[in-house]
Amino acid sequence: MRQTQPSLDLLIALDVLLDEGSVSGAAHRLHLSEPAMSRTLGRIRKAMGDPILVRSGQRMVPTPRALAVRAEVRALVEGARRVFTPPGAPDPATLVREFVILASDPVIMAAAAPLLTELAATAPGVRLRFISEGPGDQLALRDGLAELEVTIISDPAPETLVEPLASRAPLGVVRAGHPLLDGPVTPARFAAFDHVIASRKGRTRGPIDDALAALGLARRVAGTVPTFSTSLLVVRETALVGMAAAWMVGPTLDALGLVTFPIPLELPPLVLSQAWHPRHDVDPAHAWLRERVRAVFADGAEGPVRHLTHEPASPG
Repeated sequence: MRQTQPSLDLLIALDVLLDEGSVSGAAHRLHLSEPAMSRTLGRIRKAMGDPILVRSGQRMVPTPRALAVRAEVRALVEGARRVFTPPGAPDPATLVREFVILASDPVIMAAAAPLLTELAATAPGVRLRFISEGPGDQLALRDGLAELEVTIISDPAPETLVEPLASRAPLGVVRAGHPLLDGPVTPARFAAFDHVIASRKGRTRGPIDDALAALGLARRVAGTVPTFSTSLLVVRETALVGMAAAWMVGPTLDALGLVTFPIPLELPPLVLSQAWHPRHDVDPAHAWLRERVRAVFADGAEGPVRHLTHEPASPG
Protein backbone atom coordinates (compact mmCIF):
# COMPACT_ATOMS: atom_id res chain seq x y z
CA MET A 1 0.00 0.00 0.00
CA ARG A 2 1.33 3.40 -0.95
CA GLN A 3 2.32 5.54 2.03
CA THR A 4 0.47 8.88 2.31
CA GLN A 5 2.99 11.67 1.82
CA PRO A 6 2.85 14.53 4.31
CA SER A 7 2.08 17.95 2.85
CA LEU A 8 1.40 21.50 3.98
CA ASP A 9 -2.35 20.90 3.40
CA LEU A 10 -2.28 17.95 5.80
CA LEU A 11 -0.39 19.98 8.39
CA ILE A 12 -2.96 22.78 8.17
CA ALA A 13 -5.81 20.28 8.44
CA LEU A 14 -4.16 18.57 11.43
CA ASP A 15 -3.68 21.90 13.17
CA VAL A 16 -7.36 22.79 12.71
CA LEU A 17 -8.55 19.32 13.75
CA LEU A 18 -6.54 19.46 16.96
CA ASP A 19 -7.78 22.99 17.63
CA GLU A 20 -11.44 22.13 17.01
CA GLY A 21 -11.46 18.56 18.34
CA SER A 22 -14.20 17.93 15.80
CA VAL A 23 -14.42 16.83 12.19
CA SER A 24 -17.49 19.01 11.58
CA GLY A 25 -15.87 22.06 13.21
CA ALA A 26 -12.67 21.60 11.19
CA ALA A 27 -14.70 21.13 7.99
CA HIS A 28 -16.52 24.43 8.64
CA ARG A 29 -13.29 26.36 9.21
CA LEU A 30 -11.62 24.93 6.13
CA HIS A 31 -14.73 25.31 3.96
CA LEU A 32 -14.91 21.57 3.27
CA SER A 33 -17.70 19.07 3.48
CA GLU A 34 -17.69 16.68 6.46
CA PRO A 35 -17.02 13.65 4.22
CA ALA A 36 -14.04 15.46 2.67
CA MET A 37 -12.74 16.34 6.14
CA SER A 38 -13.18 12.76 7.27
CA ARG A 39 -11.14 11.57 4.28
CA THR A 40 -8.43 14.11 5.16
CA LEU A 41 -8.35 12.80 8.74
CA GLY A 42 -7.94 9.33 7.30
CA ARG A 43 -4.93 10.49 5.27
CA ILE A 44 -3.42 12.10 8.38
CA ARG A 45 -3.90 8.89 10.38
CA LYS A 46 -2.20 6.88 7.64
CA ALA A 47 0.69 9.31 7.35
CA MET A 48 1.31 9.44 11.11
CA GLY A 49 0.47 5.83 11.95
CA ASP A 50 -1.80 7.06 14.74
CA PRO A 51 -5.59 7.63 15.05
CA ILE A 52 -4.94 11.24 16.21
CA LEU A 53 -8.57 11.81 17.26
CA VAL A 54 -10.78 9.09 18.77
CA ARG A 55 -14.41 9.21 19.82
CA SER A 56 -15.15 9.45 23.52
CA GLY A 57 -18.90 9.63 24.07
CA GLN A 58 -20.33 12.56 22.13
CA ARG A 59 -16.95 14.13 21.38
CA MET A 60 -13.55 13.32 20.00
CA VAL A 61 -10.35 13.45 22.04
CA PRO A 62 -6.72 13.61 20.92
CA THR A 63 -4.38 10.69 21.37
CA PRO A 64 -1.13 11.07 23.31
CA ARG A 65 0.72 11.29 19.98
CA ALA A 66 -1.54 14.12 18.86
CA LEU A 67 -0.95 16.01 22.10
CA ALA A 68 2.81 15.49 21.79
CA VAL A 69 3.00 17.04 18.31
CA ARG A 70 0.34 19.75 18.73
CA ALA A 71 2.73 22.62 19.54
CA GLU A 72 5.17 21.57 16.79
CA VAL A 73 2.37 21.39 14.22
CA ARG A 74 1.15 24.87 15.17
CA ALA A 75 4.70 26.27 14.87
CA LEU A 76 5.15 24.67 11.43
CA VAL A 77 1.86 26.04 10.15
CA GLU A 78 2.59 29.55 11.46
CA GLY A 79 6.05 29.42 9.92
CA ALA A 80 4.61 28.41 6.56
CA ARG A 81 2.09 31.25 6.71
CA ARG A 82 4.88 33.72 7.33
CA VAL A 83 6.76 32.37 4.32
CA PHE A 84 3.75 32.88 2.05
CA THR A 85 2.70 36.23 3.49
CA PRO A 86 4.19 39.23 1.64
CA PRO A 87 6.38 41.25 4.00
CA GLY A 88 5.32 44.75 4.91
CA ALA A 89 7.33 47.93 4.59
CA PRO A 90 10.62 47.69 6.52
CA ASP A 91 11.30 49.70 9.64
CA PRO A 92 14.43 51.68 8.77
CA ALA A 93 15.39 51.92 12.44
CA THR A 94 15.72 48.12 12.71
CA LEU A 95 16.66 47.25 9.12
CA VAL A 96 20.04 45.53 8.83
CA ARG A 97 21.21 45.34 5.21
CA GLU A 98 24.11 46.16 2.93
CA PHE A 99 23.41 47.51 -0.55
CA VAL A 100 25.95 47.71 -3.37
CA ILE A 101 25.20 50.64 -5.68
CA LEU A 102 26.91 50.81 -9.05
CA ALA A 103 27.00 54.48 -9.99
CA SER A 104 28.69 57.01 -12.22
CA ASP A 105 31.12 59.49 -10.75
CA PRO A 106 28.75 62.50 -10.83
CA VAL A 107 26.00 60.43 -9.21
CA ILE A 108 28.29 59.40 -6.37
CA MET A 109 29.30 63.03 -5.91
CA ALA A 110 25.66 64.11 -5.78
CA ALA A 111 24.07 61.25 -3.86
CA ALA A 112 26.61 59.76 -1.45
CA ALA A 113 26.55 62.57 1.12
CA PRO A 114 22.75 63.03 1.39
CA LEU A 115 22.09 59.28 1.41
CA LEU A 116 24.73 58.47 4.01
CA THR A 117 23.61 61.40 6.17
CA GLU A 118 19.99 60.26 6.07
CA LEU A 119 20.86 56.64 6.79
CA ALA A 120 23.06 57.56 9.73
CA ALA A 121 20.07 59.31 11.30
CA THR A 122 17.22 56.96 10.35
CA ALA A 123 18.66 53.58 9.36
CA PRO A 124 21.94 52.96 11.23
CA GLY A 125 21.87 49.24 10.36
CA VAL A 126 22.03 49.94 6.63
CA ARG A 127 25.38 50.18 4.86
CA LEU A 128 25.89 51.46 1.32
CA ARG A 129 28.81 50.40 -0.83
CA PHE A 130 29.21 52.62 -3.88
CA ILE A 131 31.25 51.11 -6.70
CA SER A 132 32.33 52.94 -9.84
CA GLU A 133 31.31 52.08 -13.36
CA GLY A 134 33.65 49.93 -15.37
CA PRO A 135 33.86 47.39 -18.21
CA GLY A 136 31.22 44.67 -18.04
CA ASP A 137 28.79 46.73 -15.96
CA GLN A 138 25.84 45.61 -18.07
CA LEU A 139 25.88 42.23 -16.30
CA ALA A 140 26.50 43.52 -12.77
CA LEU A 141 22.82 43.51 -11.78
CA ARG A 142 22.12 40.13 -13.34
CA ASP A 143 25.20 38.56 -11.74
CA GLY A 144 24.42 39.99 -8.30
CA LEU A 145 27.53 42.19 -8.15
CA ALA A 146 25.30 45.19 -7.40
CA GLU A 147 21.72 45.60 -6.19
CA LEU A 148 21.14 48.98 -7.82
CA GLU A 149 22.64 50.93 -10.71
CA VAL A 150 22.31 54.71 -10.89
CA THR A 151 23.71 56.39 -13.98
CA ILE A 152 22.87 57.31 -17.58
CA ILE A 153 21.62 53.96 -18.85
CA SER A 154 21.59 53.67 -22.62
CA ASP A 155 21.84 49.91 -23.11
CA PRO A 156 20.45 47.92 -20.17
CA ALA A 157 20.34 44.13 -20.05
CA PRO A 158 17.03 42.82 -21.51
CA GLU A 159 15.52 41.85 -18.15
CA THR A 160 16.63 44.96 -16.28
CA LEU A 161 13.98 47.29 -14.84
CA VAL A 162 14.81 50.93 -15.52
CA GLU A 163 13.29 53.99 -13.84
CA PRO A 164 14.18 57.47 -15.15
CA LEU A 165 14.93 59.87 -12.29
CA ALA A 166 15.92 63.12 -13.95
CA SER A 167 16.19 64.48 -17.47
CA ARG A 168 17.99 67.73 -18.05
CA ALA A 169 20.16 69.38 -20.70
CA PRO A 170 23.87 69.36 -19.82
CA LEU A 171 25.41 72.55 -18.45
CA GLY A 172 28.71 74.21 -19.18
CA VAL A 173 30.99 74.83 -16.22
CA VAL A 174 33.94 77.22 -15.74
CA ARG A 175 35.81 78.70 -12.82
CA ALA A 176 34.50 81.92 -11.31
CA GLY A 177 35.68 84.98 -13.23
CA HIS A 178 36.23 83.07 -16.46
CA PRO A 179 36.31 85.41 -19.49
CA LEU A 180 33.57 83.40 -21.21
CA LEU A 181 31.18 84.90 -18.66
CA ASP A 182 32.12 88.48 -19.58
CA GLY A 183 29.47 88.53 -22.31
CA PRO A 184 26.63 86.51 -23.78
CA VAL A 185 27.56 82.82 -24.14
CA THR A 186 27.01 82.34 -27.87
CA PRO A 187 27.96 79.20 -29.82
CA ALA A 188 30.92 81.03 -31.36
CA ARG A 189 32.25 82.30 -28.01
CA PHE A 190 31.60 78.88 -26.42
CA ALA A 191 33.62 77.17 -29.16
CA ALA A 192 36.45 79.70 -28.99
CA PHE A 193 37.73 78.46 -25.62
CA ASP A 194 39.61 75.21 -25.03
CA HIS A 195 37.64 72.41 -23.43
CA VAL A 196 38.20 69.38 -21.21
CA ILE A 197 36.07 66.23 -21.58
CA ALA A 198 35.26 63.63 -18.94
CA SER A 199 35.33 60.24 -20.67
CA ARG A 200 36.19 56.84 -19.23
CA LYS A 201 37.28 55.73 -22.70
CA GLY A 202 39.19 58.90 -23.56
CA ARG A 203 36.77 60.01 -26.27
CA THR A 204 37.48 63.48 -27.63
CA ARG A 205 34.21 63.99 -29.45
CA GLY A 206 30.55 63.97 -28.44
CA PRO A 207 27.12 65.54 -29.03
CA ILE A 208 28.53 69.04 -28.40
CA ASP A 209 30.92 68.66 -31.35
CA ASP A 210 28.11 67.43 -33.60
CA ALA A 211 25.95 70.43 -32.65
CA LEU A 212 28.82 72.84 -33.26
CA ALA A 213 29.61 71.23 -36.61
CA ALA A 214 26.00 71.77 -37.69
CA LEU A 215 26.64 75.49 -37.17
CA GLY A 216 29.97 75.40 -38.99
CA LEU A 217 31.90 75.65 -35.73
CA ALA A 218 34.46 73.48 -33.95
CA ARG A 219 36.05 73.54 -30.54
CA ARG A 220 39.48 72.45 -29.42
CA VAL A 221 39.53 69.69 -26.83
CA ALA A 222 42.70 70.23 -24.85
CA GLY A 223 42.42 66.87 -23.10
CA THR A 224 40.27 64.19 -21.53
CA VAL A 225 40.08 62.80 -18.00
CA PRO A 226 38.32 59.63 -16.89
CA THR A 227 35.86 61.11 -14.36
CA PHE A 228 33.61 64.12 -13.94
CA SER A 229 35.10 64.89 -10.53
CA THR A 230 38.59 65.13 -12.03
CA SER A 231 37.31 67.35 -14.83
CA LEU A 232 35.86 69.75 -12.28
CA LEU A 233 39.20 69.98 -10.49
CA VAL A 234 40.88 70.69 -13.83
CA VAL A 235 38.32 73.38 -14.66
CA ARG A 236 38.87 75.00 -11.27
CA GLU A 237 42.61 75.27 -11.85
CA THR A 238 42.59 76.27 -15.55
CA ALA A 239 40.77 78.36 -18.13
CA LEU A 240 39.30 75.23 -19.71
CA VAL A 241 35.56 74.79 -20.21
CA GLY A 242 33.92 71.67 -18.86
CA MET A 243 30.51 70.10 -18.70
CA ALA A 244 28.38 69.24 -15.67
CA ALA A 245 25.20 67.29 -15.11
CA ALA A 246 22.30 69.31 -13.76
CA TRP A 247 21.97 67.05 -10.71
CA MET A 248 25.51 68.04 -9.64
CA VAL A 249 24.59 71.71 -9.29
CA GLY A 250 24.66 72.70 -5.66
CA PRO A 251 27.10 72.40 -2.75
CA THR A 252 29.78 70.54 -4.73
CA LEU A 253 30.18 73.18 -7.43
CA ASP A 254 29.80 76.01 -4.93
CA ALA A 255 32.58 74.53 -2.79
CA LEU A 256 34.85 74.36 -5.82
CA GLY A 257 34.09 77.93 -6.81
CA LEU A 258 32.66 76.90 -10.17
CA VAL A 259 29.93 78.55 -12.22
CA THR A 260 27.51 76.80 -14.56
CA PHE A 261 25.78 78.20 -17.61
CA PRO A 262 23.36 76.90 -20.26
CA ILE A 263 25.19 75.56 -23.30
CA PRO A 264 23.87 77.53 -26.31
CA LEU A 265 23.30 74.44 -28.45
CA GLU A 266 20.52 71.97 -29.17
CA LEU A 267 21.73 68.96 -27.19
CA PRO A 268 20.06 65.69 -26.18
CA PRO A 269 19.17 65.63 -22.47
CA LEU A 270 21.15 63.68 -19.92
CA VAL A 271 18.67 61.08 -18.61
CA LEU A 272 19.62 59.81 -15.17
CA SER A 273 18.03 56.50 -14.24
CA GLN A 274 18.16 53.81 -11.60
CA ALA A 275 17.98 50.17 -12.59
CA TRP A 276 17.66 46.83 -10.82
CA HIS A 277 17.18 43.15 -11.55
CA PRO A 278 13.60 41.78 -11.33
CA ARG A 279 14.55 39.55 -8.39
CA HIS A 280 14.69 42.71 -6.25
CA ASP A 281 11.52 44.31 -7.61
CA VAL A 282 9.14 43.36 -4.77
CA ASP A 283 11.76 43.26 -2.01
CA PRO A 284 10.47 45.86 0.51
CA ALA A 285 13.97 46.84 1.65
CA HIS A 286 15.11 47.35 -1.93
CA ALA A 287 11.98 49.36 -2.73
CA TRP A 288 12.77 51.52 0.32
CA LEU A 289 16.30 52.16 -1.02
CA ARG A 290 14.94 53.09 -4.45
CA GLU A 291 12.61 55.59 -2.80
CA ARG A 292 15.56 57.15 -0.98
CA VAL A 293 17.51 57.50 -4.24
CA ARG A 294 14.42 58.86 -6.00
CA ALA A 295 14.06 61.55 -3.34
CA VAL A 296 17.67 62.71 -3.79
CA PHE A 297 17.11 63.46 -7.47
CA ALA A 298 13.42 64.45 -7.35
CA ASP A 299 14.15 68.11 -8.05
CA GLY A 300 15.96 67.17 -11.24
CA ALA A 301 13.06 65.27 -12.77
CA GLU A 302 11.05 66.46 -15.72
CA GLY A 303 7.66 64.84 -16.12
CA PRO A 304 6.53 61.74 -14.25
CA VAL A 305 9.30 60.19 -12.20
CA ARG A 306 7.79 56.75 -11.70
CA HIS A 307 8.02 55.08 -15.10
CA LEU A 308 9.35 51.57 -15.37
CA THR A 309 10.38 50.24 -18.74
CA HIS A 310 12.38 47.43 -20.24
CA GLU A 311 13.44 49.76 -23.03
CA PRO A 312 16.71 51.69 -22.88
CA ALA A 313 16.57 55.17 -21.39
CA SER A 314 17.32 58.07 -23.70
CA PRO A 315 21.05 58.29 -24.35
CA GLY A 316 22.94 61.12 -22.71
